[in-house]
Amino acid sequence: MWNIGDIELNSRLLLGTSRYPSATSLRDAVLASGCEIITVSLRRESPEQQSGQKFWSYLRELPVRILPNTAGCYQVEEAVTTARMARDLFDTNWIKLEVIGDDYTLQPDPFGLVEAAAILCREGFEVFPYTTDDLIVAQRLIDVGCRVLMPWASPIGSGLGLTNPRAIRALRSRFPNVPIIIDAGIGKPSDAAQALELGCDAVLLNTAVALADDPPKMARAFSCATKAGRLAFEAGIMSARDFAVPSTPVIGRAFVFDESSDGLEARFF
Repeated sequence: MWNIGDIELNSRLLLGTSRYPSATSLRDAVLASGCEIITVSLRRESPEQQSGQKFWSYLRELPVRILPNTAGCYQVEEAVTTARMARDLFDTNWIKLEVIGDDYTLQPDPFGLVEAAAILCREGFEVFPYTTDDLIVAQRLIDVGCRVLMPWASPIGSGLGLTNPRAIRALRSRFPNVPIIIDAGIGKPSDAAQALELGCDAVLLNTAVALADDPPKMARAFSCATKAGRLAFEAGIMSARDFAVPSTPVIGRAFVFDESSDGLEARFF
């Protein structure tokens, strides 16, 4: 069990809700994963088009907490406005904050992110900032009121996994009491397990499940991976070594000495 603020959670897997082949596939994947939080992005639509409202109503029927996000926002004002709209629509002060700074990598704009986070934290939001693995940016986000960090593993939708595990380990070491949720770039269950083995609290992913041949089965696989990774972290993972260490000790093994013309020869059994 882990906490975000005063909310207790069991699942360490968060799922996105885009790019699924159907609403049924999304529902089955969410239920199969056992996740307790899903992310939903807001999209503008005309009053005549109600598809978005129907989709949001459908999501509310799932036994999960909704975490709205500001996906696709490139400016501070745009992200803040979207967050305010999400609070009114979903009746929650939780917001996954994205302020994108680069079209190619979809890397967050660290300056805009901190500025927007400061505004939203002052307004009472629980901000989940999508950020890089930079220690200084993480500290600035915490300084302005963020109680959760969401560093990327690699660019959104890339499936590259953790390209800089040392940086993630450094974040965990520097901020031991801050929930860390790896967001973006997780491509396979072993990536999720690695993130949890490093001490991260959870992972958020979308594409790896939504575009799988069998989304519900892949969702279950990721759920198992997060459980295994966390269990390994809590058990204590052995340190890597540059030399061999025998798993069977020499002490306690029976041996005899044979006399020969060349001297004594030790034989072990």
